[in-house]
Amino acid sequence: MEVANSTRVQYFVLLGLSTRPGVRASLFFVFLTLYLLTLLENALIIYLVSTHSELRKPMYFFLANLSCLEMSYVSVTMPTLLLGLWAGPYHIPFTACMTQLFFFIILVGTECLLLASMAYDRYVAICRPLHYPLLMRPQVCMALATASWLGALVVSVAKTTCIASLSYCGPNIINQFFCDVSPLLNLSRTHVALTELVDFISAIVILCGTLLLTLASYMAIGRAVLRMPSAAARRKAFSTCASHLVVVGIFYSATLFIYCRPSRIKSMDLNKMLSVIYTVATPMCNPIIYCLRNKEVHDAVRKTLGWS
Repeated sequence: MEVANSTRVQYFVLLGLSTRPGVRASLFFVFLTLYLLTLLENALIIYLVSTHSELRKPMYFFLANLSCLEMSYVSVTMPTLLLGLWAGPYHIPFTACMTQLFFFIILVGTECLLLASMAYDRYVAICRPLHYPLLMRPQVCMALATASWLGALVVSVAKTTCIASLSYCGPNIINQFFCDVSPLLNLSRTHVALTELVDFISAIVILCGTLLLTLASYMAIGRAVLRMPSAAARRKAFSTCASHLVVVGIFYSATLFIYCRPSRIKSMDLNKMLSVIYTVATPMCNPIIYCLRNKEVHDAVRKTLGWS
């Protein structure tokens, strides 16, 4: 950690979730279990969607994309978290840190865009049901998913390039369990106004932009549901959107707090808690939230297990 001011930092030190050995040992097995459970849950979703014809619908296509993303999500951030809990503060090379940051930004951006695509799918299904087969045909779904991944890739290239080009010649300790934007900006010895501007603009475009699209979709859905003649129809329409609304609420409440404040955030312990929510808890809970009350998924699981 002793790096001369004239020498570029060769590695960063990730302090992790906790520096107390007794706490780290317990947390290691907790997060290892959560990691394996997350991989299992999301792999099951991908398997069910790909092998059961009744799940080959736009909603499940996006859900399978989201599960693929969640598996990648935890695989990008969890290894350094587990290494920090197992062995203490983790030394990560500069190149590895920027690589982790690059993939993390891609995954955050893609999740925002996929959640907006899923909201649009629900809007078309409820507000324009007669046009649903045309507006959400396979080619459109594939285009939306591809645009989500490519759009996030472009944003990640711009942000990571700006952050990697900054000068890191002083302290190299990151009070986080992975390489994130705000802690890296805090360590830079150069003027970071341009990088913070790029970070802020991308946060507005990706996070706030997709959130506004999602909210607009659900406002239209709400109006359509209120005009439905029967209470049963309203309940059915709402039930198809409830799980997505819960996921959107959890994800955006955590990410907006951090990424719409690109300037030097002081409460790093709070940041770590919020980071755990959207990098660990959300990927684990999403399959449960989406499938807990979904009869089609339940039937597909029973067929896979040979129970029907």
